[in-house]
Amino acid sequence: MGRGLYAARKVKQRRKKFRWKSLEYARRALKSAKKADPLEGAHMSKAIVLEKVGIEAKQPNSAIRKCVRVQLIKNGKQVTAFCPGDGAIKFIDEHDEVLIEGIGGRKGRSYGDLSGVRFKVVAVNDISLNELVRGRKEKVLR
Repeated sequence: MGRGLYAARKVKQRRKKFRWKSLEYARRALKSAKKADPLEGAHMSKAIVLEKVGIEAKQPNSAIRKCVRVQLIKNGKQVTAFCPGDGAIKFIDEHDEVLIEGIGGRKGRSYGDLSGVRFKVVAVNDISLNELVRGRKEKVLR
């Protein structure tokens, strides 16, 4: 590196130019993650259940993970959400209003052996799914 009178300016320009080679910087600067996210940057979102689906786990596991296909109320986008808990799918019916959030994992991508599933169901008709599964609360008929 040069140590001339205007060397600092050159260093600044080079740093500005080469920062774009960093994937993390480019993602953050272009707001790519927010644009690709169906929840539009929010932590949670309400959705309407369209259908119940069983998704086969990836190798080497063999299981049918119980998921629901939902349509977000805020923008009409359709996503698949996982129903965590033993027998949790029984508490979810079609046309129910559910609250979904990110499932956690690889920078907003799919989680574990669930291919194409990026969200999980947190609540059904404003009642926590965890409470329903544990038997502490009952689902009210609307």
